[in-house]
Amino acid sequence: MQAFGRDSENAGQTEEAPAASRGTAFRAVAGGLLMGLANLVPGISGGTMLLAAGIYPRFVEAIAEITTLKFRFRSIFVLGLVVVSAVLGVVLFAGPIKDLVVEHRWVMYSIFIGLTLGGLPIVWRMARPVSAPVWVGAALGFAVMVLLALAQSRGTGAAGAGEGSVVFHGLAGLAGASAMILPGISGGYLLLLLGEYIPILSAIDAFKEALKAGDLGAAMGPGVNVLLPVAIGVVIGVIGVSNLLRWLLASHRAVTLGALIGLLAGAVVGLWPFQRSVEPVLGETIIKGQVVTTENLSEFDVEDYPTERFSPRIGQVLGALGLVLAGFGVTLGIARLGAEEGDGKAL
Repeated sequence: MQAFGRDSENAGQTEEAPAASRGTAFRAVAGGLLMGLANLVPGISGGTMLLAAGIYPRFVEAIAEITTLKFRFRSIFVLGLVVVSAVLGVVLFAGPIKDLVVEHRWVMYSIFIGLTLGGLPIVWRMARPVSAPVWVGAALGFAVMVLLALAQSRGTGAAGAGEGSVVFHGLAGLAGASAMILPGISGGYLLLLLGEYIPILSAIDAFKEALKAGDLGAAMGPGVNVLLPVAIGVVIGVIGVSNLLRWLLASHRAVTLGALIGLLAGAVVGLWPFQRSVEPVLGETIIKGQVVTTENLSEFDVEDYPTERFSPRIGQVLGALGLVLAGFGVTLGIARLGAEEGDGKAL
Protein backbone atom coordinates (compact mmCIF):
# COMPACT_ATOMS: atom_id res chain seq x y z
CA MET A 1 0.00 0.00 0.00
CA GLN A 2 2.98 2.30 0.23
CA ALA A 3 2.78 2.76 -3.50
CA PHE A 4 -0.59 4.39 -3.03
CA GLY A 5 1.01 6.98 -0.80
CA ARG A 6 3.87 7.62 -3.21
CA ASP A 7 1.43 8.01 -6.09
CA SER A 8 -0.69 10.44 -4.11
CA GLU A 9 2.33 12.50 -3.09
CA ASN A 10 3.56 12.72 -6.66
CA ALA A 11 0.07 13.63 -7.82
CA GLY A 12 -0.12 16.36 -5.21
CA GLN A 13 3.23 17.84 -6.27
CA THR A 14 2.08 18.35 -9.86
CA GLU A 15 -1.62 18.90 -9.37
CA GLU A 16 -1.32 22.67 -9.28
CA ALA A 17 -0.24 22.73 -12.93
CA PRO A 18 -3.23 23.37 -15.23
CA ALA A 19 -2.19 20.60 -17.62
CA ALA A 20 -2.00 18.10 -14.76
CA SER A 21 -5.44 19.18 -13.50
CA ARG A 22 -6.95 18.76 -16.95
CA GLY A 23 -5.30 15.36 -17.27
CA THR A 24 -6.69 14.26 -13.91
CA ALA A 25 -10.17 15.46 -14.86
CA PHE A 26 -10.07 13.63 -18.18
CA ARG A 27 -8.92 10.39 -16.55
CA ALA A 28 -11.57 10.69 -13.85
CA VAL A 29 -14.37 11.19 -16.39
CA ALA A 30 -13.12 8.43 -18.71
CA GLY A 31 -12.56 6.05 -15.82
CA GLY A 32 -15.99 6.80 -14.37
CA LEU A 33 -17.77 6.11 -17.67
CA LEU A 34 -15.85 2.86 -18.11
CA MET A 35 -16.61 1.86 -14.53
CA GLY A 36 -20.32 2.51 -15.07
CA LEU A 37 -20.31 0.29 -18.15
CA ALA A 38 -18.34 -2.37 -16.26
CA ASN A 39 -20.94 -2.45 -13.52
CA LEU A 40 -23.53 -3.35 -16.16
CA VAL A 41 -21.45 -6.23 -17.52
CA PRO A 42 -21.01 -9.40 -15.46
CA GLY A 43 -17.40 -10.43 -15.82
CA ILE A 44 -15.58 -7.12 -16.01
CA SER A 45 -14.49 -5.07 -13.03
CA GLY A 46 -14.95 -1.37 -12.43
CA GLY A 47 -11.65 -1.38 -10.58
CA THR A 48 -9.96 -2.71 -13.70
CA MET A 49 -11.45 0.12 -15.75
CA LEU A 50 -10.16 2.70 -13.28
CA LEU A 51 -6.71 1.11 -13.55
CA ALA A 52 -6.91 1.42 -17.33
CA ALA A 53 -7.80 5.10 -17.07
CA GLY A 54 -4.87 5.72 -14.72
CA ILE A 55 -7.06 7.10 -11.92
CA TYR A 56 -7.39 4.06 -9.62
CA PRO A 57 -4.85 4.96 -6.89
CA ARG A 58 -6.22 8.50 -6.61
CA PHE A 59 -9.80 7.17 -6.50
CA VAL A 60 -9.13 4.80 -3.59
CA GLU A 61 -7.07 7.44 -1.81
CA ALA A 62 -9.93 9.93 -2.25
CA ILE A 63 -12.44 7.52 -0.69
CA ALA A 64 -10.08 6.84 2.21
CA GLU A 65 -9.55 10.55 2.88
CA ILE A 66 -13.22 11.51 2.69
CA THR A 67 -14.37 8.61 4.89
CA THR A 68 -11.83 9.72 7.51
CA LEU A 69 -13.24 13.28 7.29
CA LYS A 70 -10.32 14.76 5.34
CA PHE A 71 -12.22 16.93 2.87
CA ARG A 72 -9.48 18.12 0.55
CA PHE A 73 -10.47 19.62 -2.81
CA ARG A 74 -8.36 17.13 -4.75
CA SER A 75 -10.20 14.16 -3.22
CA ILE A 76 -13.67 15.68 -3.69
CA PHE A 77 -12.80 16.67 -7.26
CA VAL A 78 -11.62 13.18 -8.30
CA LEU A 79 -14.35 11.28 -6.47
CA GLY A 80 -17.11 13.57 -7.74
CA LEU A 81 -16.08 13.27 -11.40
CA VAL A 82 -15.73 9.49 -11.21
CA VAL A 83 -19.09 8.97 -9.48
CA VAL A 84 -21.08 11.33 -11.72
CA SER A 85 -19.56 9.82 -14.87
CA ALA A 86 -20.23 6.27 -13.63
CA VAL A 87 -23.88 7.06 -12.89
CA LEU A 88 -24.23 8.59 -16.35
CA GLY A 89 -22.80 5.46 -17.96
CA VAL A 90 -25.22 3.22 -16.02
CA VAL A 91 -28.28 5.31 -16.87
CA LEU A 92 -27.48 5.56 -20.58
CA PHE A 93 -26.62 1.90 -21.21
CA ALA A 94 -28.65 -0.15 -18.71
CA GLY A 95 -31.47 -0.86 -21.19
CA PRO A 96 -29.35 -1.98 -24.17
CA ILE A 97 -27.13 -4.22 -22.03
CA LYS A 98 -30.16 -5.85 -20.39
CA ASP A 99 -31.76 -6.54 -23.78
CA LEU A 100 -28.58 -8.11 -25.12
CA VAL A 101 -28.34 -10.46 -22.14
CA VAL A 102 -31.99 -11.51 -22.43
CA GLU A 103 -32.06 -11.95 -26.22
CA HIS A 104 -28.52 -13.25 -26.86
CA ARG A 105 -27.64 -14.94 -23.58
CA TRP A 106 -25.02 -17.44 -24.78
CA VAL A 107 -23.23 -14.77 -26.81
CA MET A 108 -23.09 -12.31 -23.91
CA TYR A 109 -22.13 -14.97 -21.36
CA SER A 110 -19.25 -16.10 -23.59
CA ILE A 111 -17.98 -12.53 -23.71
CA PHE A 112 -18.40 -12.25 -19.93
CA ILE A 113 -16.26 -15.35 -19.39
CA GLY A 114 -13.47 -13.89 -21.51
CA LEU A 115 -13.67 -10.55 -19.74
CA THR A 116 -13.46 -12.33 -16.39
CA LEU A 117 -10.44 -14.45 -17.32
CA GLY A 118 -8.73 -11.37 -18.71
CA GLY A 119 -8.61 -9.95 -15.19
CA LEU A 120 -6.47 -12.84 -13.90
CA PRO A 121 -3.10 -11.54 -15.21
CA ILE A 122 -3.83 -8.18 -13.55
CA VAL A 123 -4.12 -9.59 -10.05
CA TRP A 124 -1.47 -12.27 -10.67
CA ARG A 125 1.04 -9.53 -11.48
CA MET A 126 0.18 -7.82 -8.19
CA ALA A 127 0.70 -11.07 -6.24
CA ARG A 128 4.24 -11.81 -7.45
CA PRO A 129 6.40 -13.33 -6.11
CA VAL A 130 3.80 -16.04 -5.56
CA SER A 131 4.04 -17.71 -2.14
CA ALA A 132 2.08 -20.28 -0.13
CA PRO A 133 -0.36 -17.70 1.33
CA VAL A 134 -1.27 -16.66 -2.22
CA TRP A 135 -2.23 -20.25 -3.07
CA VAL A 136 -4.21 -20.62 0.17
CA GLY A 137 -6.14 -17.44 -0.54
CA ALA A 138 -6.74 -18.52 -4.14
CA ALA A 139 -8.16 -21.87 -3.00
CA LEU A 140 -10.50 -20.17 -0.54
CA GLY A 141 -11.67 -17.61 -3.09
CA PHE A 142 -12.26 -20.29 -5.72
CA ALA A 143 -14.26 -22.41 -3.26
CA VAL A 144 -16.51 -19.47 -2.41
CA MET A 145 -17.38 -18.86 -6.06
CA VAL A 146 -18.01 -22.55 -6.72
CA LEU A 147 -20.39 -22.71 -3.75
CA LEU A 148 -22.23 -19.62 -5.01
CA ALA A 149 -22.57 -21.16 -8.47
CA LEU A 150 -23.88 -24.44 -7.01
CA ALA A 151 -26.40 -22.57 -4.89
CA GLN A 152 -27.59 -20.68 -7.96
CA SER A 153 -27.93 -23.81 -10.10
CA ARG A 154 -29.94 -25.60 -7.41
CA GLY A 155 -32.15 -22.61 -6.73
CA THR A 156 -31.19 -22.64 -3.05
CA GLY A 157 -29.14 -19.48 -2.93
CA ALA A 158 -30.06 -15.92 -2.27
CA ALA A 159 -31.16 -15.43 -5.83
CA GLY A 160 -34.62 -16.68 -5.15
CA ALA A 161 -34.94 -15.88 -1.50
CA GLY A 162 -34.84 -12.17 -1.64
CA GLU A 163 -36.60 -11.19 -4.86
CA GLY A 164 -38.72 -8.13 -4.32
CA SER A 165 -37.18 -7.44 -0.91
CA VAL A 166 -35.96 -3.92 -0.26
CA VAL A 167 -33.41 -5.28 2.20
CA PHE A 168 -32.15 -7.77 -0.37
CA HIS A 169 -31.81 -5.02 -2.98
CA GLY A 170 -29.65 -3.15 -0.47
CA LEU A 171 -27.51 -6.23 0.14
CA ALA A 172 -27.13 -6.64 -3.63
CA GLY A 173 -25.88 -3.06 -3.88
CA LEU A 174 -23.45 -3.80 -1.06
CA ALA A 175 -22.08 -6.82 -2.93
CA GLY A 176 -22.01 -5.03 -6.28
CA ALA A 177 -19.96 -2.20 -4.81
CA SER A 178 -16.93 -4.50 -4.75
CA ALA A 179 -16.56 -3.93 -8.51
CA MET A 180 -15.76 -0.28 -7.89
CA ILE A 181 -12.86 -1.11 -5.59
CA LEU A 182 -11.42 -4.54 -6.36
CA PRO A 183 -9.53 -4.83 -9.67
CA GLY A 184 -10.61 -7.97 -11.48
CA ILE A 185 -13.73 -8.62 -9.36
CA SER A 186 -17.04 -8.12 -11.13
CA GLY A 187 -19.95 -6.69 -9.16
CA GLY A 188 -22.21 -7.39 -12.14
CA TYR A 189 -21.35 -11.07 -11.85
CA LEU A 190 -22.20 -11.08 -8.15
CA LEU A 191 -25.54 -9.47 -8.98
CA LEU A 192 -26.09 -12.16 -11.61
CA LEU A 193 -25.49 -14.90 -9.04
CA LEU A 194 -27.77 -13.18 -6.53
CA GLY A 195 -30.57 -12.96 -9.08
CA GLU A 196 -30.50 -9.15 -8.94
CA TYR A 197 -28.82 -8.33 -12.26
CA ILE A 198 -31.86 -8.21 -14.53
CA PRO A 199 -34.21 -6.70 -11.88
CA ILE A 200 -31.81 -3.83 -11.20
CA LEU A 201 -31.17 -3.10 -14.89
CA SER A 202 -34.92 -3.25 -15.54
CA ALA A 203 -35.56 -0.81 -12.70
CA ILE A 204 -32.92 1.60 -14.04
CA ASP A 205 -34.44 1.45 -17.52
CA ALA A 206 -38.00 1.89 -16.21
CA PHE A 207 -36.91 4.82 -14.04
CA LYS A 208 -35.17 6.50 -16.98
CA GLU A 209 -38.16 6.04 -19.32
CA ALA A 210 -40.57 7.38 -16.70
CA LEU A 211 -38.46 10.51 -16.24
CA LYS A 212 -38.23 11.01 -20.01
CA ALA A 213 -42.03 10.81 -20.18
CA GLY A 214 -42.37 13.25 -17.29
CA ASP A 215 -44.27 10.67 -15.21
CA LEU A 216 -42.87 11.12 -11.70
CA GLY A 217 -45.45 8.74 -10.26
CA ALA A 218 -44.25 5.89 -12.45
CA ALA A 219 -40.65 6.69 -11.57
CA MET A 220 -41.32 6.40 -7.84
CA GLY A 221 -41.91 2.62 -7.95
CA PRO A 222 -38.53 1.46 -9.28
CA GLY A 223 -36.81 4.48 -7.76
CA VAL A 224 -37.90 3.91 -4.16
CA ASN A 225 -38.35 0.13 -4.10
CA VAL A 226 -35.21 -0.88 -6.01
CA LEU A 227 -32.79 1.90 -6.90
CA LEU A 228 -32.73 3.73 -3.56
CA PRO A 229 -31.87 0.65 -1.46
CA VAL A 230 -29.32 -0.43 -4.08
CA ALA A 231 -27.72 3.05 -3.98
CA ILE A 232 -27.55 2.98 -0.17
CA GLY A 233 -25.96 -0.47 -0.32
CA VAL A 234 -23.43 0.73 -2.90
CA VAL A 235 -22.39 3.72 -0.77
CA ILE A 236 -21.95 1.56 2.33
CA GLY A 237 -20.13 -1.07 0.29
CA VAL A 238 -17.72 1.35 -1.35
CA ILE A 239 -16.79 2.90 2.00
CA GLY A 240 -16.46 -0.43 3.77
CA VAL A 241 -14.69 -2.35 0.99
CA SER A 242 -12.21 0.44 0.23
CA ASN A 243 -11.08 0.77 3.84
CA LEU A 244 -11.11 -3.00 4.38
CA LEU A 245 -9.04 -3.52 1.24
CA ARG A 246 -6.47 -0.99 2.36
CA TRP A 247 -6.14 -2.75 5.71
CA LEU A 248 -6.00 -6.26 4.23
CA LEU A 249 -3.39 -5.31 1.63
CA ALA A 250 -1.32 -3.63 4.31
CA SER A 251 -1.59 -6.47 6.84
CA HIS A 252 -2.22 -9.64 4.78
CA ARG A 253 -1.26 -8.74 1.22
CA ALA A 254 -0.35 -12.20 -0.12
CA VAL A 255 -3.44 -14.07 1.05
CA THR A 256 -5.71 -11.15 0.03
CA LEU A 257 -4.39 -11.05 -3.53
CA GLY A 258 -4.60 -14.85 -3.64
CA ALA A 259 -8.28 -14.63 -2.67
CA LEU A 260 -8.87 -12.15 -5.50
CA ILE A 261 -7.26 -14.61 -7.94
CA GLY A 262 -9.48 -17.41 -6.66
CA LEU A 263 -12.61 -15.28 -6.92
CA LEU A 264 -11.78 -14.44 -10.53
CA ALA A 265 -10.99 -18.01 -11.57
CA GLY A 266 -14.06 -19.38 -9.80
CA ALA A 267 -16.36 -16.77 -11.32
CA VAL A 268 -16.45 -18.55 -14.68
CA VAL A 269 -18.00 -21.65 -13.05
CA GLY A 270 -21.38 -19.95 -12.83
CA LEU A 271 -21.25 -18.42 -16.30
CA TRP A 272 -21.97 -21.49 -18.43
CA PRO A 273 -22.89 -19.76 -21.68
CA PHE A 274 -25.36 -22.16 -23.23
CA GLN A 275 -28.50 -21.09 -21.42
CA ARG A 276 -31.83 -19.80 -22.71
CA SER A 277 -35.09 -18.46 -21.37
CA VAL A 278 -37.99 -20.93 -21.29
CA GLU A 279 -41.71 -20.31 -21.31
CA PRO A 280 -43.20 -20.71 -17.81
CA VAL A 281 -45.44 -23.71 -17.21
CA LEU A 282 -48.88 -22.46 -16.19
CA GLY A 283 -49.80 -23.55 -12.71
CA GLU A 284 -46.25 -24.77 -11.91
CA THR A 285 -43.61 -22.13 -12.54
CA ILE A 286 -43.08 -19.62 -9.75
CA ILE A 287 -41.81 -16.14 -10.68
CA LYS A 288 -41.30 -13.39 -8.11
CA GLY A 289 -43.07 -15.49 -5.52
CA GLN A 290 -46.18 -16.00 -7.68
CA VAL A 291 -47.42 -19.12 -9.43
CA VAL A 292 -47.77 -18.27 -13.12
CA THR A 293 -51.35 -18.58 -14.35
CA THR A 294 -53.30 -17.55 -17.45
CA GLU A 295 -54.52 -14.48 -15.58
CA ASN A 296 -51.12 -13.12 -14.50
CA LEU A 297 -48.90 -14.35 -17.36
CA SER A 298 -48.96 -10.94 -19.02
CA GLU A 299 -47.52 -9.34 -15.88
CA PHE A 300 -44.14 -11.01 -16.45
CA ASP A 301 -41.55 -9.97 -19.01
CA VAL A 302 -39.19 -12.29 -20.87
CA GLU A 303 -36.35 -11.34 -18.53
CA ASP A 304 -38.40 -12.78 -15.65
CA TYR A 305 -38.63 -16.23 -17.26
CA PRO A 306 -36.55 -19.13 -15.86
CA THR A 307 -33.54 -20.36 -17.82
CA GLU A 308 -32.37 -23.82 -18.82
CA ARG A 309 -29.13 -25.22 -20.23
CA PHE A 310 -29.10 -26.60 -23.76
CA SER A 311 -26.75 -28.67 -25.93
CA PRO A 312 -24.95 -26.29 -28.28
CA ARG A 313 -24.28 -26.84 -31.97
CA ILE A 314 -20.66 -27.03 -33.11
CA GLY A 315 -20.94 -23.54 -34.58
CA GLN A 316 -22.10 -22.17 -31.24
CA VAL A 317 -19.21 -23.87 -29.43
CA LEU A 318 -16.66 -22.39 -31.85
CA GLY A 319 -18.37 -19.02 -31.68
CA ALA A 320 -18.33 -19.11 -27.88
CA LEU A 321 -14.59 -19.91 -27.85
CA GLY A 322 -13.93 -17.00 -30.18
CA LEU A 323 -15.96 -14.63 -28.01
CA VAL A 324 -14.16 -15.85 -24.88
CA LEU A 325 -10.82 -15.06 -26.52
CA ALA A 326 -12.10 -11.67 -27.66
CA GLY A 327 -13.29 -10.79 -24.16
CA PHE A 328 -10.00 -11.93 -22.70
CA GLY A 329 -8.11 -9.73 -25.13
CA VAL A 330 -10.24 -6.68 -24.32
CA THR A 331 -9.63 -6.87 -20.57
CA LEU A 332 -5.95 -7.68 -21.02
CA GLY A 333 -5.54 -4.80 -23.48
CA ILE A 334 -7.19 -2.35 -21.10
CA ALA A 335 -4.98 -3.56 -18.27
CA ARG A 336 -1.86 -2.99 -20.36
CA LEU A 337 -2.98 0.55 -21.14
CA GLY A 338 -3.25 1.18 -17.41
CA ALA A 339 0.16 -0.39 -16.82
CA GLU A 340 1.70 1.94 -19.39
CA GLU A 341 0.58 4.84 -17.25
CA GLY A 342 2.35 3.32 -14.26
CA ASP A 343 -0.74 2.77 -12.12
CA GLY A 344 -1.00 -0.92 -12.75
CA LYS A 345 1.90 -1.41 -10.30
CA ALA A 346 0.61 1.03 -7.74
CA LEU A 347 -1.10 -1.56 -5.62
